[in-house]
Amino acid sequence: MSLRLRPVLAVLALVFLALTAAVPARAQDKVWIQIEALPNQAKATERAEAYAGAFPETEGYKLRSGWFGIVLGPYGVAEGAAQLNGLKRENLIPADSYITDGAEFRERFWPVAGAAPSPAPEPAAQPEAVAPAVPAAPAVVEEPEETVREARASEAALTEDDRKLLQTALQWFGFYAGGIDGAIGPGSRKSMAAWQESLGLEPTGVLTTRQRATLVANYQAEVAEFGFAPVTEAEAGIEVTLPLALVEFDHYEPPFVHFREKSGSGLSIVLISQPGDLGAFYGLYDILQTLDAMPLTGERSRTEKEFRLRGTSATRDSHAAARFERGFIKGWMLLSTPASADRDARILTVLEQSFRGVGDIALDPGLVPLDQAARRGLLAGLDVRKPKFSRSGFYIGPEGAVLTTVSAVEGCGRITIERDQEAVVTLTDATSGLAVLTPSRPLSPRAVAAFQLAPDRVGTEVAVAGYSYEDRLPAPVLTYGTLEDVTGLDGEPGVKRLALSALPGDAGGPVLDPTGAVLGMLLPAPEGGDRVLPEGVSFAAASARIAGVLSAGGIALTQASGGGALPPEDLSKRATDMTVLVSCWD
Repeated sequence: MSLRLRPVLAVLALVFLALTAAVPARAQDKVWIQIEALPNQAKATERAEAYAGAFPETEGYKLRSGWFGIVLGPYGVAEGAAQLNGLKRENLIPADSYITDGAEFRERFWPVAGAAPSPAPEPAAQPEAVAPAVPAAPAVVEEPEETVREARASEAALTEDDRKLLQTALQWFGFYAGGIDGAIGPGSRKSMAAWQESLGLEPTGVLTTRQRATLVANYQAEVAEFGFAPVTEAEAGIEVTLPLALVEFDHYEPPFVHFREKSGSGLSIVLISQPGDLGAFYGLYDILQTLDAMPLTGERSRTEKEFRLRGTSATRDSHAAARFERGFIKGWMLLSTPASADRDARILTVLEQSFRGVGDIALDPGLVPLDQAARRGLLAGLDVRKPKFSRSGFYIGPEGAVLTTVSAVEGCGRITIERDQEAVVTLTDATSGLAVLTPSRPLSPRAVAAFQLAPDRVGTEVAVAGYSYEDRLPAPVLTYGTLEDVTGLDGEPGVKRLALSALPGDAGGPVLDPTGAVLGMLLPAPEGGDRVLPEGVSFAAASARIAGVLSAGGIALTQASGGGALPPEDLSKRATDMTVLVSCWD
């Protein structure tokens, strides 16, 4: 794996250097952490002395606003951001502490001229010394440092990059949803006012110098905590920024690049990269919805070139997105838990904004050895959600109503047709063993069953279309046999006996004659009893009985109009076009 890691703090350092360029008297590679500001020098001196007992690097300066600031430092740019993050996390400094470049500093009042700073206490005494350094956190701004007019003037002096940084920080904390363009328009003003209001400040929509510094410093501290850094996956042709304090590279399993959780974060990220066409793209959309990691509840959307998935449950909160472009499919999955939703929302913002496919390359399927099953499913390393069992059914209405057997829908928490279409049971008849399913949204079947209601001729060749191997094959199988009798073994009406070897997955499939007309629906093999039937004996619900059950339920069926025998390929196409996979889920 090729990683080009450029710490985000290095980028932020440019911002600090740009700010400090306006103060030639100060070293341009130094910053301070401002921890308090007080309007009275005597009180500020007292507080500075208390802080110095725990932090020998404590300094105090009169500020341009006339207040007296207490700071820690100086530090290097990256060191300062790391210190701010660590001290706030340990609650050793007020929560509204922030990085400053020193441009506001005027005369120094601490350490007192001619006096050395207070020495650090011995380690054993440190807990007592630290206690005074945890005052109640003051408001971010007790009194405005600037009037609105002054704040507008200082804002006007910001560079385009400074303004973009403000928008990025506002977006990070969920206040700004617009583009990062550096233009301070109505959207930016509204988000600034919302941020001010969230802190109990006057919502002017114009940030003062100190408010801007506070906002940006808090953003920088969180960015450092997440460990965001650009990652280049040369083999996959992907560039993206990932939270490397929370995830780390695990392994390749084409078409996936796995990043596992780190430090108990509960977060994992999977990058997707594969060559393919629109068929493969649509197939990936279907496949991802079969994963245990992608719960069934959540939003789904797909266009011709892009799809998005969200899966939520009591224990899972997963997101996925992919795009098809120039013969390549590239995307990502973020797998987490509902308890981390706020954190993950910020990670998603960075992930989506930074993700891009690069070059005419995708992950080589031969990069690591995979068995044939993994290649077929494209699911190595991910658990696939499987139904309890699957049976067959067939379309009987133009909007996708499906006829199947009662045994296919008993005890199911959820039912799907054609793998991903939700359906509900709208009619059952225990006596005949028939059930009707209605899809959750209307479908457009390629073919709808036409029933032969005229008397049958014993000895007619028949074909059953069914998913013999349940969901293991992508299409139904045709099994051929003959019509042996128009009643059951005990002469019971409404049942036809077939000389045909069927498997459990075939139950519910249509029984067709050579013209393509439906003579009945295959019933499951009898269970229990004292008699064991010989191999090759199957039974079907007669089309006349089906017509009676459907009519009683207010469902009209299509009657066959007659015609000659179809060529084998046409019969096969008609049978497979009307037959559907019916799956029963927990």
